[in-house]
Amino acid sequence: MTSGQPGTGSSRPTPSGDAKIRPATPPAAGAPTPQARTAARASDTPAAEAGTGRPTRDGTTASAATAAGATATTPATAEPGPAKSDTPKNDTTKNDTTKNDTSKNGETRNGTAKNGTTKDSAVKDSAAKDTAAKDSAVKDSAAEGGSRTEDRSGDKDKADKDDAGKDGGTKDGADKDEKAADGDGPVKADGPGKPVGSERWEAFVSAPEPVPSRLSRATRAVGRFLVHEWTLATLGALALAVLMTWPTLRYPRYTLPQDYWDPSLQAWQMAWSGHILLAEPARLWQSNTFFPELWSFAFSDTLLGYAPAGMLGSGPEDAVLRYNIMFVLAHALATLGAYALARQLGAGRIGAAVAGVGYTYAPWLLAQAGHLHVLSNGGIPLALAMLARGHGWSLRHGYRPERRHDGWVYAGWLVAAWQLSLGFGIGLPFAYFLAGAVLVAAVLFFARRLRTGQAPLFGRRLLVADLVGGMLFAGVGLLMAIPYFKVTELHPYAERTIGDISIFSPPASGFVTAPAESRIWGGLHEGARAALPWHPEMTLLPGFVLYALAAGGLFFSVWRLRHRVLLLVGVLVTMAFAMGTRFFDGAFTYVPLFEHAPGWNALRTPGRLMLWTTLLLALLAAGAVTALTDRVRELAAQRIPSWPGPWLRLATLLPLLLVTVEGLNTTPHPVVPTQPAALRTAEGPLLVLPSNQSLDQHVMLWSTSGFPDVVNGGSGFTPRQLDDVRRVSQSFPDQTSVDYLRTLGVRTVVLLRGQVAGTPWEITIDAPVESLGITRQEVADAVVYRL
Repeated sequence: MTSGQPGTGSSRPTPSGDAKIRPATPPAAGAPTPQARTAARASDTPAAEAGTGRPTRDGTTASAATAAGATATTPATAEPGPAKSDTPKNDTTKNDTTKNDTSKNGETRNGTAKNGTTKDSAVKDSAAKDTAAKDSAVKDSAAEGGSRTEDRSGDKDKADKDDAGKDGGTKDGADKDEKAADGDGPVKADGPGKPVGSERWEAFVSAPEPVPSRLSRATRAVGRFLVHEWTLATLGALALAVLMTWPTLRYPRYTLPQDYWDPSLQAWQMAWSGHILLAEPARLWQSNTFFPELWSFAFSDTLLGYAPAGMLGSGPEDAVLRYNIMFVLAHALATLGAYALARQLGAGRIGAAVAGVGYTYAPWLLAQAGHLHVLSNGGIPLALAMLARGHGWSLRHGYRPERRHDGWVYAGWLVAAWQLSLGFGIGLPFAYFLAGAVLVAAVLFFARRLRTGQAPLFGRRLLVADLVGGMLFAGVGLLMAIPYFKVTELHPYAERTIGDISIFSPPASGFVTAPAESRIWGGLHEGARAALPWHPEMTLLPGFVLYALAAGGLFFSVWRLRHRVLLLVGVLVTMAFAMGTRFFDGAFTYVPLFEHAPGWNALRTPGRLMLWTTLLLALLAAGAVTALTDRVRELAAQRIPSWPGPWLRLATLLPLLLVTVEGLNTTPHPVVPTQPAALRTAEGPLLVLPSNQSLDQHVMLWSTSGFPDVVNGGSGFTPRQLDDVRRVSQSFPDQTSVDYLRTLGVRTVVLLRGQVAGTPWEITIDAPVESLGITRQEVADAVVYRL
């Protein structure tokens, strides 16, 4: 029934009191679809009357009649109307039509066909009507709110009674069919109607994406890997290392950076560790040099962590090639490690890049180009970054328990142990720093627990990782320390004294003095270097650009104020320690550690602690540059038009460019002395003359052809027995020297003609030896004596 008067165009249909509102249900099998019923109903109403409110012959408005038929086309929003049951009667098939759905001569009649059936002509007319009536019916139905109304011109009570269950009303079976018809899916209509369903919309569905092949998936994976931040950072660090150390890789088999003394020793160290671990691991610390000394491999830092590289190749040329490759890779690892640490602490990409370059290519490190064990410091920031990542901690964001991951903790301790295996020169301060960090973290943990009654989330797995990793680190350190303790017992004179430390302690002026290898400041600081007692270990300039960026980071930074203050305190404290005995005689800094900290008395050069000062300055600079880039990004986003944006962002690269330029070097790359032909076939144990600290390091490198036992050797100290050999052999060949060498077990002596100028052997090299019971043989530019 309607809320208005019949025959008015403004009547708004509302559900009658007895009308039932039923939810849409899936269509039953054999029931006509909503589209079929809509077509049948809409075809009974002329297009001219469908969209108007004019009354039809029986008094029913066209809009109400249209709405009654249109509601079935929108089962999701419209109310289902009454429908006839599909049971046959008098051999006539009933069509599922609602009231006002029959048509005769194009006019709408009130009620339903006699006996609840619909004439066949209604079905046929319904199938042939224009779709314009359908559209109009749908629009009217939507305008009426989707409700369905039974509107009759007769008595309303009679209509209600018919609705309640008369033959011309809605029956239970019809209700079920109507519910089923409101569902989705392809359902056949009764009679000769054409199947209508979702198939008609398949043409409008987008085509499914083709399944990628294995090759395309692999290509995409490789592409994602290549553009990943850490891939780009690694490749950038490698490329920068090659450029900044050039021409190291220009002639990598024949030249060494800075000089050919200490690099020759370290090239031998890598070759020996790789060779002996494959051949006879138990003899690792009993090297083929300094014969017949014991624990000779522990006479200096060993670079044992590079042993896997030493397993590749053999001979002096391969040893030089290996050294040069590791020299370049050490720079790349230091850059990547400092970058990773700055990123983990919260710096942006450009700020982290400044930290990486500033840490690796600080001018003071150019003076250490001949000390690979000092340049191999990348494991320090990398291990700290991994440990911080595993514990979910960053300087910028604080402690985030949800980011904890014990795998990173294990990796961090492994890298720390590997760094320690490269040598105690920089590994020992690192070990003390880790111990202090663990102690401070434990104190803060329990202090917060006592203060607040609850401790920060930590986790059992993380605790296990720290315990296992810490034990591994400590175990590696202990195993590495045992041979050095043995050397100290056998050679107590090898221990350092405070006097030794004073010789290498730099003054405060060293922090603003660059080494001669600096391309930018080397020539300008020549006078300042001349005033230093031992300038190779006292020119400690980390870079004026780094100083400036770090100073700016104290006032403008992404780090919190308290963190900036702590970083500044760290810079000042490490500088004081790097001055050794020059800072109030070291009474409050270096001397207590020297006297009480195990192993600290073996550190000869306090200036190398400048490594920690540089790292802290780099982190301060990273905070400043990150704040700058963030601000530039905000300004570029706010500017209209945005064309200055790219130029502003390009300007943020200026700090990185300046730090890189200040790290340029003029490091020489001398040619390594060629191995004498006599040493390629000489049998050990042997002695090569002349013998001194510098020449013996070449002999060590030459001995990589087969590793025969040699008396020669060069290290941080000289054993007294080697001093005796050098003194006695000054008169070789004579009976005294021959007998002494035979007592040591020496069987071969090689005298190099090219090195005897100005020595006693310049006269005796051609003397007869038949009376001494030895043989003499000329081999190229050397004389070989067999005892």
